[in-house]
Amino acid sequence: MSHYTLLKKENKELQTFYQKYCITPPPHADWAAQYQGTRITAYQSGKILFQGKNAEQEYYRWQKEEKEEKEPSSSSLSQLSLIGSDEVGNGSYFGPLVVVAAYVTKEDIPWLTTLEVADSKTLTDEKMKKIAPQLKEKLPYQALIVSPKKYNAIQPRYNAVKMKVALHNQALLLLEKRIEKENQPLDALLIDQFTSEKNYQQYVKEEKEQPHHPVLMRVKGEQEHLAVAAASIIARTLFLEQLEQLGVPYHLTLPSGAGEKVDQVGVELCRRYGVDTLEKVAKLHFKNTQKIKAKL
Repeated sequence: MSHYTLLKKENKELQTFYQKYCITPPPHADWAAQYQGTRITAYQSGKILFQGKNAEQEYYRWQKEEKEEKEPSSSSLSQLSLIGSDEVGNGSYFGPLVVVAAYVTKEDIPWLTTLEVADSKTLTDEKMKKIAPQLKEKLPYQALIVSPKKYNAIQPRYNAVKMKVALHNQALLLLEKRIEKENQPLDALLIDQFTSEKNYQQYVKEEKEQPHHPVLMRVKGEQEHLAVAAASIIARTLFLEQLEQLGVPYHLTLPSGAGEKVDQVGVELCRRYGVDTLEKVAKLHFKNTQKIKAKL
């Protein structure tokens, strides 16, 4: 189902236009209407969602008259209460793909700063292992872990970007519902950008349900808000835990990444337990698979 989103805090003009077509609004919405095959929902957050066969037409009816409200600037964004999401494992041959969404209020920011929370790529694994338990205890979060076996099963139908879009959407949606159920403040959702906004919108339309708060994308999102940084740390430590557990049955330490060391361990694994073992511990579409097989 096609959908378009408009950010418009003042929507009295739209409400007046659709007044004759109003229907019972969903939770957290001010009003809703059904007009010529399109459902229009105005949420309390300022987001107006157009869904249905004529969604594009209705969206542009109002988008042309008034530009969307500007997204928060980087300086203001850092002080909002929001959910941030990040993924780990996408570039590693061994191990799962992990996506985590974490909720951080503006009141949490001084505490996170004291913990020296930052992007997981800038911290050592040991540092993150010390920080992560505190984050997981205090911050609401949602983790989605796709094991190598499951990854290999769905990868032919989901390219890497489509898979990450689906996972981020699901993690954000599940956590958004929890936060709203607890009546906690929530201004927006922020994703550490891994693809263009056009690609994201293309793939997210295929999902059955999406969050209704504004979804923002930022390159180096962990520098824009500590919710993304917290999510990246939790995701990294979960990835490392899963990676370690995957190697236990084979008495091997599986390295992260996709370099020469990975190929060496892959060859050793196959020689001991057979090539079919790779399906359980690695992402088979990586070029490493062919390199490993060529060395056997």
